[in-house]
Amino acid sequence: MATVVVLGGCGAVGSVAATTLAGRDECTRVVVADANLDGARALAASLGPKAAAAGFDAADAASVARVIAGADVVLNCVGPFYATVKTILGAVLDAKRPYVDINDDVDVTLEVLEWDARARAAGVTALIGMGASPGATNLLAKFIAETQLDRTDAIDVFHTHGGEPVEGAGVIGHRFHCMSIPIPMFLDGELRHVSYFGDDGIALRQTFDFPAVGPTPIYPYPHPEQVTLPRFLPVRRVTNKGSVLPIEYYHLTAELCRLGLASRTPLDVGGTRVVPAEFATAFLVRERERLLRETGFGPQRGCMSVVVEGVKDGRPRTVQVHLFSREGGLGEGTGVPAALGVLLMLRGAVRGPGVLPPEGCVDTGRFLALATEVMRATPSKGGGGTTIRLDTIEADGTRSSVTL
Repeated sequence: MATVVVLGGCGAVGSVAATTLAGRDECTRVVVADANLDGARALAASLGPKAAAAGFDAADAASVARVIAGADVVLNCVGPFYATVKTILGAVLDAKRPYVDINDDVDVTLEVLEWDARARAAGVTALIGMGASPGATNLLAKFIAETQLDRTDAIDVFHTHGGEPVEGAGVIGHRFHCMSIPIPMFLDGELRHVSYFGDDGIALRQTFDFPAVGPTPIYPYPHPEQVTLPRFLPVRRVTNKGSVLPIEYYHLTAELCRLGLASRTPLDVGGTRVVPAEFATAFLVRERERLLRETGFGPQRGCMSVVVEGVKDGRPRTVQVHLFSREGGLGEGTGVPAALGVLLMLRGAVRGPGVLPPEGCVDTGRFLALATEVMRATPSKGGGGTTIRLDTIEADGTRSSVTL
């Protein structure tokens, strides 16, 4: 029996995680902690007597320390992580509390991985990047490599989603960040960096046929899998590519970023101080609604695919795992794995101490068993649920599929 504090518990991801945890017997108390205290109270009230609400400031270490006091596990869903995670994780390590987050910003991931010795000294296990991508992708890749192949050559992570009821400034800011920084790709056995808008990044763009979505353009993404998976698996290539639906909205986001409207440097416009990124964010929020209507997008949906290439019994084999939902989106796809990370930590299925990515500390078999259990018991808000399909493609082109 345990108390879990969900930081950012009112957000699209945190609310799903909090709801999932509140429905589990392992959790006797779930604290929904958020800067939006009214929203936290409303969500806690809807979750029943085991839930409570708290307000806190993610930029204030003392505020974080206050709200996590007494937690058996802290789940951090506060983005953008490049701006918040070091303050929060620092306070957690000082308080010596077990920790899980969904950090998907590769630059700050590299920084907090350097805190491994600090976490070990404190006796703290910090499981970082335990969402969809990174998170489930890392564990699925490791599971395939360990059980389906004798040798693993390449791991490619592909993802797309869209149509969520709300897309806030934090999500758009993260997307601008992803398009603006050097993007790591593990190619030919070494880590390289490409530019989203440069020739090297353009050369990596492709179209992938996602179940429940269809053929979709995907683009280089600076997620942590490319830098963490090669540390634990002997591979020659790890890439990460994705997009957001409708694709017209994603292309509009990219064009605004390319034109410099992701800048935080203020401009004087007729005597008014205007921050380009703030204007661009408000513009995208409005235009997204228009594009959803004009494209007839319909219910939210998405898919995440992990494609692993290698050799089995001396012959090439490709294994693809697809997690897709026809009526689910970012919140469920990321929030449920985050909750699984907490539950696995409570069950002793996360090795530590240290600051570790999922493939470095989570038992893959127990993760898959718990994921199946939780997804069956927690249908999508839209009623579509999440489907897991495994495709195996042999050297002669023979394809077999299993739906889990």
